[in-house]
Amino acid sequence: MMTGFTQDFRYALRQLSKAPGFAAVAIVTLALGIGANTAIFSLLDQAVLRTLPVKDTDRLAVLQFTGNGSGHVSSRTDDTFYFSYPMYRDLRDRNSAFSGLIATDWTQVGVQWRNQPELVAAELVSGNYFDVLGVQPALGRVLVASDDLVPDANPVVVLSFTYWQRRFGADPAVVNQRLLVNGRPFTVIGVAAPGFHSVVMGDTPDLFAPMTMKAEVMPGLKDLEDRTSRWLNIVGKLKPGLTREQAEASINPLWYSIRADELKQRAHSTEQFKESFLTKSHVFVRAGAKGFSPLRGDVQEPLLIIMAMVGLVALMACANVGSLLLVRAAGRLREMSVRYALGAKRSRVVQQLLVEGLLLGLAGGALGIAIAPSISAWLIKMIWSSTPGDLPFSSHPDLRILLFNFSLALLVSLIFSLAPAAQFWRPNLAPALKQQAMTAGSGPLRFRRISVAVQIGLSILVLVGAGLFVRTLHNLKSLNVGFTTDHLVTFGVQPTLAGYRPEQTRDLDTKVLQMLAGLPGVRSVAATNDPELANDDHQNNITLAGYTEKENEDMNVESPSVSPGYFSAMGMPLLAGRELTVQDRDGTLKVAVVNESFARHYFGDPQRALGHYYCKGGGISVKPDTEIIGVVKDAKHGSVRDAITRTTFTPYLQYTNLDHMTFYVRTWQSPESAEATLRQAMQTLDSKLVLDNFRTMQEQIDDNLIAERVIATLASAFGVLAVLMAAVGLYGVLAYSTAQRTREIGIRIALGAARSSVMRMVLVEVLWLAGISIAVALPASLLLTWAARSQLFGISSSDPLTLAVVTLLVAAVALASALLPARRAARTDPMKALRYE
Repeated sequence: MMTGFTQDFRYALRQLSKAPGFAAVAIVTLALGIGANTAIFSLLDQAVLRTLPVKDTDRLAVLQFTGNGSGHVSSRTDDTFYFSYPMYRDLRDRNSAFSGLIATDWTQVGVQWRNQPELVAAELVSGNYFDVLGVQPALGRVLVASDDLVPDANPVVVLSFTYWQRRFGADPAVVNQRLLVNGRPFTVIGVAAPGFHSVVMGDTPDLFAPMTMKAEVMPGLKDLEDRTSRWLNIVGKLKPGLTREQAEASINPLWYSIRADELKQRAHSTEQFKESFLTKSHVFVRAGAKGFSPLRGDVQEPLLIIMAMVGLVALMACANVGSLLLVRAAGRLREMSVRYALGAKRSRVVQQLLVEGLLLGLAGGALGIAIAPSISAWLIKMIWSSTPGDLPFSSHPDLRILLFNFSLALLVSLIFSLAPAAQFWRPNLAPALKQQAMTAGSGPLRFRRISVAVQIGLSILVLVGAGLFVRTLHNLKSLNVGFTTDHLVTFGVQPTLAGYRPEQTRDLDTKVLQMLAGLPGVRSVAATNDPELANDDHQNNITLAGYTEKENEDMNVESPSVSPGYFSAMGMPLLAGRELTVQDRDGTLKVAVVNESFARHYFGDPQRALGHYYCKGGGISVKPDTEIIGVVKDAKHGSVRDAITRTTFTPYLQYTNLDHMTFYVRTWQSPESAEATLRQAMQTLDSKLVLDNFRTMQEQIDDNLIAERVIATLASAFGVLAVLMAAVGLYGVLAYSTAQRTREIGIRIALGAARSSVMRMVLVEVLWLAGISIAVALPASLLLTWAARSQLFGISSSDPLTLAVVTLLVAAVALASALLPARRAARTDPMKALRYE
């Protein structure tokens, strides 16, 4: 049996080498389908499906709460996942449902080692972080509970394994060495285990520091003991045998007690506030096996959409390979009939066909798996090119995904090899041996037509999606964001990372603004601690003098601090009042400019907002002390997609301890040519300052629209690939069917039929095939695009223009694919066609 298999394998190689065009198209088609499917599913697995590489993941849980969360919130996703440090400490020390609760928060720090500064990602963690997760050190030791007891007392860090390799060359001597973090000495006590990044999926911090060192790691806002400042996430490990439902029931009485104690500190709260803050507040214990992840919510739906599209392309590839195998089988009918006539057994013929299919599957699967890492690497770089430090995902699929997709390639090839095998199971030898033209029943031709119709239908699904996503991207890029984006350069500076004390940062920011304004080619400059279109969120709840809050009204507003002349520099039109000036500084009346949405929501008209007072915070005891002196036109803030947020702009000169500032420089020349000048000027001012996210505003917008750009780019690529595969499949079927009808066409021409009527006969067949596919696929495409409607912008999921263009494009491609077979049929020589009986 092994000898027979070896012979079949060698024979299959010879047969495929005799038809290199067929072999190349089949292998490449299969490889593209398998490669794209492997690459996209690998990213989906890492971002959405994979659990954390730690012990007892089934016992991990993430805490979330509902209820009034007034105060300051610093978040990267839903605010209800963020707690204050006193909240965490109370829950950790007084609960009976968890064997351990850990706290975490992401930030960036300036690290200086051997006089070489750099900006790196860091994670503030509770002292029990590594112990609860069961993460062991690769070198030295990890943080323990005693490292996290007293604020500002333990300046120690643990390096991530990849950062230890990248920055320190995997030198074990780095343990117990000191490096500067934000200009302050910290001791390296160990290196985390390889393969572990963070409990926050998608984060890749370079170092870990104790939570009680927040003032040094995140200088500026000293809020470690502030119960109204929520900025950290809580992950817990359930006690053995306890379910999440039981833990939730156990922890909520404790949560009520904690909130009741906090409420006592908020003097003179209204009954409405008490109900929202206490009575309706509840803690949820969410599944935590995959960790907490702000990234997951951002990439899950785009990746699922891309996965669905690549799945359609993979189905097309399979159908295309099946169609090619059937067309090739029809051309080998005479060969197989001769083999049967010479005594070949059916089992040997079928085995030979299956071996050929297996060989195609091996080659296509191997090539697909070989190109999958390159596709993954391109996608990761495209999506996370601006991420500092290590990229959050690997471009190399794991063994499970590789084996599955390789097996899929083999299975598809073997299944589609069965159709030719069935065709040759009981051949009619006499006609096949008598005629030189191909002879086959109507069954295989019908199957080929169905296969091509399926490919056309799938290509319509992909093209409709591609059209909608491309138009969505165009709509977002052409959207008026509310300020002038051309000739605008932006970069961030965090002085405390270079060793500046918080009280020194305001004077430095003023020096930077004055220095930038004096550079040649600079039109205007501005600065803010809450950058535009950077997915940043600085919100506070407010109290308005003379305004009665509605029931459950959201009083949170975006609250950036900005430089004098900010609105004129950014090109934000002033609707009423005046701008902030250099006279609005500490020691003067507190003032603010609000946006149009704020003015219309609270006062009905921009002009009527002027002269009113508000303050940050809530409750009866607060006193509004900030006067509204101006109203500016609305502008997009967090992202291009986001709805306008009610916003108050305050002068940065009236505040101290503003840490990170983002500067905007509007130039006369192209912003790209100004980069060298700006960098040199900042280097001259202070070489220790690290510039963060140096880019043009157009690049900032492109980065803001990265998910839409990836979907549109991939959808377009898949659409082109789908059309090409449908065209190849359609051409193959038409070439075969017209060859089958050579005698019929010869008779028609001999009896006087015009050659144009022969072409029309072939083209009508194509239009019927394409028309049926379009009629079936368009309603299906409406259902699929409706499911993805949340990713669309400024366009309906049933946009008639997109549907019409796709229909015309598919019809045009179908006609183009049919022209060559139609012309070949029209040029048939009736004498040659009728020569053989």
